[in-house]
This record gives sequence, structure tokens and C-alpha cells, in this order.
Amino acid sequence: MLSLSANALKPITTFNHSNSSSAFLNPHPLFLILHPRNSTLKTKTSAKPTISASLIPANPPPKNLQPYQPFRPPPSPLPAKYSSLDAAARLEVLSSRAGLWYEYAPLITSLIREGYAPSSIEEVTGISGVEQNRLVVGAQVRDSLIESKTGPELISHFETGGAELLYEIRLLSTTQRAAAAHYIIQNRFDAGGAEDLARSMKDFPRRRGEKGWENFDYNLPGDCLAFLYFRQAKEHKNPSDARTASLQSALEAAESEKAKQAVLREMEGDTSAGKGDKQEAAIDGVRVPVVRMKTGEVAESTTVVVLPVCRAEGRDKEIVEAPWVSKAGGEFGVVEADKGWGRWIVLPGWEPVAILGEGGVVVSFPDARALPWRVNRWYKEEAILVVADRARKGVEVDDGFYLVAVGSGLKVEKGSALKQRGVGESLGTVVLVVRPPKEDTEDQMLEDDD
Repeated sequence: MLSLSANALKPITTFNHSNSSSAFLNPHPLFLILHPRNSTLKTKTSAKPTISASLIPANPPPKNLQPYQPFRPPPSPLPAKYSSLDAAARLEVLSSRAGLWYEYAPLITSLIREGYAPSSIEEVTGISGVEQNRLVVGAQVRDSLIESKTGPELISHFETGGAELLYEIRLLSTTQRAAAAHYIIQNRFDAGGAEDLARSMKDFPRRRGEKGWENFDYNLPGDCLAFLYFRQAKEHKNPSDARTASLQSALEAAESEKAKQAVLREMEGDTSAGKGDKQEAAIDGVRVPVVRMKTGEVAESTTVVVLPVCRAEGRDKEIVEAPWVSKAGGEFGVVEADKGWGRWIVLPGWEPVAILGEGGVVVSFPDARALPWRVNRWYKEEAILVVADRARKGVEVDDGFYLVAVGSGLKVEKGSALKQRGVGESLGTVVLVVRPPKEDTEDQMLEDDD
């Protein structure tokens, strides 16, 4: 058996100097056999081969490199009656909606895994991409309820038209899904009601610390929904039909007796709800609400207020020049002001802000040391916004707080202190102090396990 080394593949052109020409014209016989181009023999050996850098990759590709694959949803087990169908037959089942929705929903997943685009499935079956997603996700939520040992009687309520309802509770944990599904069936919610319920349950932990939060039970879906309506009621004027309607909805949704009593006290206007409420309403005897704005709270508010913003170092000049009137009008709620202004802010429709008429203004301070009460650590570290009513300039109440101009800018002072100095008019009465959103505080969203 003939064995060849790497050197054997090279042309062997040994020759002696005495007869170099004859040796070059008669190469080794093995070269003629192995060389792929034995029909054309080159006679120049001095030329060096050209090596292109482009042929040598700088970083060779890693071994076992997998080609890019688009995301495919996880496979769902096909019912036995559909497992033997080919793609055309599965499309036919979807076109005719043969069977229950959660039975043919996995067919969509299987087709997508085989390379069918949602648009192609829509073209053949008439099921839109949005509905395809709703069916697939709804079926997965239903499977999770079955795996969590949810009773079959509850599951059976979602056999007809259940995809729309189950889709809305997709973001909840498995335990929350079972409780939410029971509440949805018990109260005969539609898709909109299911969406509000899921949103209230997901949002409830991050509202910790707000007024009345401790009266509602996080483990009861009805209490979470009631607190959503309870919060919305505070965004409306008091009294108003919208506020009354929100509180009535909260009372109907509440499950625990403690939550119902909290709503009833709000409906009756009882402000003596407890020590926690008194502490929020008054800090060291100060009758000015101090609130921390939540991330995304403006987007979730049903009512918002747009106000001009002035800088504290601008003294009274900016306060006087700021627009007095800014209101929304027309079908799209376009905000119009009586004059142009460079800085504006959108605040949730909290009650002290919502009842402001003309003359509302916001003053931005770099920290809270401009406030005339106890200076805690956060007062020195956080910027604040002070909302004032310029329509009420008179210093009338000793315990009230008013915006005044001082040598270095603007400051908030107590009415009694101003009266002692003989000051009878201010730049406006302070109605609210706003702290900025902060994600790492204890009152932010908790994890589901917590």
C-alpha cells in the first residue's frame, strides 16, 4: 500500500548544477501523476505565490455555530384528532373554526413553527394576526389554569369566547390568574372589565403608601379593582357626578369589609379615617399634601392638569408673567393658553390640583429647604415642585402656607410668620408639594413572591 506524506505532494525537481536544464525538463515521475495540472508544466520556480488577506478570516467562526432563527412560540400539544393532519388540513380547520377555540389554537403555533407567517395564515383562514395572538396566548393561560389544579367547573366557563377574557390576565402570576378568572366569571366581566381587573391587580403593590391603600387586601381581586376606582375618584372634583360614580363602582367591587368601610367613609366625606390618614393630611401640623409622583401615573390618570412652571431663582417676575389660563378644548382636548410660555408640566388630576381655577402655577425648587417645616434628609437630596394658587394671594390663615419672594428667590412661608412681619399679600397660596418619582424606594412595585 502506497503511503504519501505532505512533502510527497510537492513537485520534486532535484537536479545537479552540471546539467540543470535537462533535469528541469524531466521532473520526478511522481509529480506528473499527482499534480492536478499535469498537462501544463510551469518551468519557473522562482515566482512566489500571492496570498490574499481577504481569504483568511481575522476571527475564525466558532465551532457548532447555529444559523439565525426567528423566534418561534413554544409548541403546544395538538389534540389527538389534529395530530395527523398536514398543513393544508390544519389551515382548513382554522378556516372553518372546527371545534373549540382552545383545541384549534395550537394549530396556529404549529404552522408558525413550520415557517408560515401570521399574514399568510390570515390570508388563508381569515383570522387576523391580533386574533391569532389572542387565541394562542389564551390557550396557554387556560393550560396554566389546568396545571394549577383549577376546578373544571371554572375552566368550563371559558369554552365559548374565553380567549378574549383569558388573554387579558396573561401578565398575572399563576395564583393570581385563578383568582382573577373566578372573579371574572362571578361578575360576568367582558374583555374590558377583565383588562381593568388585571391592571389593578398588577398595579396594586406599587401603590403602597398611598392614602387608603392599607384598607384593601392584595389577595382579593375585588379589593384591587376597588382601589383602582377609589384612586380614580380622587382625581375628580368633590363633589361631582364622576367622583360619586367612581366611588360607587369601588363599593360594588370591594370584597373585604374593611375596603367597603373605607369607600363608605370617602363617600360620606369622613376625614377621620385613622391615624395614617391624619399623618398624610398633616405633617407637623402642616395642612399641605406632600405626594410622591409614581412612574407612569400621568399616563394612567383619567384626568390631567397642565400648568406653567417657574424657576425658584426667577423671583416674582416669572410668577407674574406666567400664563393665567390654560385649558383643554375641542374634540382632541388641545390645550390652549392665554400667552406663550417655555416650561409646562402635566400632573395627574389630584383633588388639590383639579379644583384650581385660573391662576395655577408650579414652582420648581432644587431641594425642599425652602419649605418652612421639618427638614429631613430627603428634603436636601430631592428636587420638589410647589403648586400654588395665584388667585388667592391674601395672607388670611395662620396655619396656611404662602409663596413669597425673598432676596435669593422664592420661598414658602407660614401665614403666622408673614402676619408678624406685617405682610398681608403673597404671590399665591400653596396647595400641594410634589416629590419626584424614585424607583428604589420601598413604596414602589413589589415582586409577585413578596
